[in-house]
Amino acid sequence: MGAMATGVGELVTPGEILGKASSLIAGRGTYVAPHNQTVYASLSGRRCIIPPLTDTPDERPTVEVIGHKAHGPVPEPGSIVIARITKVMAKSASADILCVGPKSVREKFTGIIRQQDVRATEIDKVELHLSFHPGDIVRAIVLSLGDARAYYLSTAKNELGVVSAESVSGATMVPISWTEMQCPVTGQVEQRKVAKSS
Repeated sequence: MGAMATGVGELVTPGEILGKASSLIAGRGTYVAPHNQTVYASLSGRRCIIPPLTDTPDERPTVEVIGHKAHGPVPEPGSIVIARITKVMAKSASADILCVGPKSVREKFTGIIRQQDVRATEIDKVELHLSFHPGDIVRAIVLSLGDARAYYLSTAKNELGVVSAESVSGATMVPISWTEMQCPVTGQVEQRKVAKSS
């Protein structure tokens, strides 16, 4: 394999800054944020610096985060996740990520759905309280790791959005259109950004 990993360092958590992309190559368990060319950890684990290979022009060492085997899956940009909406504000909604793909997570990951990421059309007319309610289960795609150790999520595709929601009366609602779900008990219709069932 060549150079051995040296200096398995301190524990880092998702979103922790590891260094600048100009001086480090982002290896496993890390990613580069394009807007500031900074390398961040994408999972919990120990930071590890691998010296540059002797026969490459690139002088930068590689940084990796060696995760704990016990930890479950970690959201990464492009991952499809299932999340529970926890809070709905004017410009964004917060959610706890429950599953990455088919696997349930073992640690707490927070997701944020911003107003511009709710749907693909008429973005400026999105009203978050008409798209999601706390407790809703949504299917979303991970856009990126945001700043406050929260993942930016998007529901701006037909198959993404609310997959399960309870009405005010506590019944599981039935989707009746792209934007509405109906309580089977009371018949009351509520606005949602509904995921198209596949």
